[in-house]
Amino acid sequence: MRKLSAVVLTAATIALTFTGAAHAETNPRCSSVTQIGATKYLKSGSDTVASVKQFKGCNKNWGYIYVWDSWKAKHPGFDASVAIITRDSDGEIDTGSGARGQQEVWSRGANTLQYCTRAFGHVFVGSSRYDGMTEERCYYFPINSCSNLGLWCGV
Repeated sequence: MRKLSAVVLTAATIALTFTGAAHAETNPRCSSVTQIGATKYLKSGSDTVASVKQFKGCNKNWGYIYVWDSWKAKHPGFDASVAIITRDSDGEIDTGSGARGQQEVWSRGANTLQYCTRAFGHVFVGSSRYDGMTEERCYYFPINSCSNLGLWCGV
């Protein structure tokens, strides 16, 4: 029975070590954010480079990118950035860029809650680029709150 317990404990420890521990995101500009939509994983073959997420909070949309420890250890000279994009924008809105080797980057907060948005993350190292975006998330205000906020809301 002791051998079985030791084997189970060892297997659990290995599983936790190699699956990547959950990372608690703390936005430095807004203390109360909620993730919207699924996490997008940036990959290099079978290796996970980074996670890209979109959040809402403090009446803004926020992009977030986290470069995984395992990838960072092999590629210390990377640059990471994240932005919010809207369905109708011609490019990135609210880009946040980290210093070289900065593992966690937040965007600056976009006033885009009334639009359909995605978080768009990039990691650059040497001549390689890894990027991807989260699924589109749309927030529709109740009709009577649109006029209170000075927004146009379609029916």
